[in-house]
Parts: sequence; structure tokens; C-alpha cells
Amino acid sequence: MIELPALGMGCAGIGNLYRVVEDAVAVDTVAHALARGIRFFDVAPHYGFGLAECRLGDALAECDPQGEAIVSTKVGRVLEPTDSVARERHGFVQARPYGPHFDYTGDAILRSHAESLERLKRDRLNLLLAHDLGALTHGAASDGHLRTFLDSGYAAMTRLRDEGAVDAIGVGVNEIAICLALLDEVPLDVILLAGRYTLLEPETAAPLLERCAVTGTRLIVGGPFNSGILIDGSARAEQSHYDYAPPPRWVIERVRTLEALCESHGISLGAAALQFCARAAPIASTIPGLVGRDQVDATIAFQEEPIPDRFWDAVRASNACSEISAA
Repeated sequence: MIELPALGMGCAGIGNLYRVVEDAVAVDTVAHALARGIRFFDVAPHYGFGLAECRLGDALAECDPQGEAIVSTKVGRVLEPTDSVARERHGFVQARPYGPHFDYTGDAILRSHAESLERLKRDRLNLLLAHDLGALTHGAASDGHLRTFLDSGYAAMTRLRDEGAVDAIGVGVNEIAICLALLDEVPLDVILLAGRYTLLEPETAAPLLERCAVTGTRLIVGGPFNSGILIDGSARAEQSHYDYAPPPRWVIERVRTLEALCESHGISLGAAALQFCARAAPIASTIPGLVGRDQVDATIAFQEEPIPDRFWDAVRASNACSEISAA
């Protein structure tokens, strides 16, 4: 398994998630992240339907000509040209004129990998992840997609790894159940779990953390701020997101409890949220989504902010989180 840095950058935002980001801002975000020491970038064909990969590829071609950055992308959707003129599709605004089609067959995964290489302007990738398997995305069709992946797609990913085209393979998902189900079937080098292991609800991921400790699977935590509310706080909850949607009441109340604890210990909510994710042993990296120099700088400041051990003790005692993994 390739060694991953503790902090990386999620690239959905530079694929115009929720809002339009200018090309120059997207490329400058990546350039500034590199300048500040961030070397790991996670992307997917789904993000802006190739837009995020193109922008990341442009930035890395200019700022990382030696290919030293670690790049992760995903498979499981193929992109087909579309005539849709909708301003927003699947949460992406003014995306490229392509539509995503789920396909977990080996042929589709090899095609997707090749097309990603072209958009990213790279000869090889570091991590390749099967994207969005599970009932949360597929509902009643979930079992069929899983069977296709296990019967065909997984072998194609293994072949790419064994041939040296990628360093590691795994999945990138938003639910824990599919991770456990997959680990019952096949070995995974890495799991990218988005939004399910955070300061808001760390207990939900405990079974997966324990399983990964046994299997040696490394975890990447995506969405450490739960789509923004663990930075924006309760006062701006109406403008924030939780799981890419307006936050429910229990989330707002939990955030208020955490805000009070942070204030009493003189620390920022964002720092607590980011640093919490690095405390469990199986966690290899945390990758918040970043857009703009200010978000890059704020995230690095969160990572570097001192947090006393007594804060984690206070969080545990408050029942704001039922379990806090020891450092």
C-alpha cells in the first residue's frame, strides 16, 4: 500500500459542486495546495462529468511536471455525451456536456481508467476506487451492481494493480454497510469513506475501523466537515449542508454542543473536526474538499492548531460523541 500523507484535497468542488468555479480559481486552488505542501488529490469522473479531472490535470501538468503528486480517481461510472442543457445535474453546476452511466463491468472499468488518464494528463494513477457501490446510491439495484463488480470489475482493477498501472485499489463510498460486505468477499487495499466518520457521529464507523485494523485495509476519510456544517456551525446551518442536503435538527443540536465545548477550550470547531479524523489507527489520510486559497490556508491552520487532550475527554464525557478513538 502506498504511503499517503495525513492531509489531502478532495476535488469535487473544482468540478462545480453546488456552484460555478472559474477555471483559473480551480487551477490556482490546486497550485496553492501544492505550494502549501498538500500532495494528495482525490477526484472522480463524476465530479462535473470530467470537469474536475480536466482541471486537476491542467494544474498538475503546470505545477507538478515530475508527477510527484499522489492522485486517486474512481471507476464505476462511464461518461457519455448528452444533450441536456440543465444548469445543474446531480449537484454539479454548468458541468461538461456528458452524463454518467453506472457500469461496474471489467470492460467499463478499463475504459473509465483510460479516459481518466487522458483527462488527468498522466501516464499512471496511484489509487483506483470503485465509486458509489451500495444501497444508498442504487437502492433495489444495489445487489446487481455489487455482483457485477465482484464477478467482473474487481478482477479488472486487480489486473491494473498487478500490472503496475496503479499502486492500490479499493472503493470510494458514503456508507459503511457496503464496505463490510465487500471485505467479506475480497481484499481491499484502501477504502475512502465520505461523511460517515466525523466528530458528529464517530460511533457509526466503529465496526469498520475494527475490521480494517484486522484486514490491514487503510481508510481515507472524506467529508470531515460533513459537507460544511462542522465549519459553518449552527448559526449558519440554513446555508450549510449535511450529507449534501439541508442539515436535520439533530445535527444542528449536536453542532451546538460541540461549539460550546470548543469555545470553552479555546479551539475552533473546524480544527476539532479535522483532527478528530486522524486519531484512529486505520486512518491513512483525511481529504476535505477545497476551493480557493482561503480554504486551503484555513484547512492547514486547522491541522496545525493545538488541541489539548482534555478537550477529547470533555467531548466523550458530554455524550456529544459516544466514542472517541484514542490517539
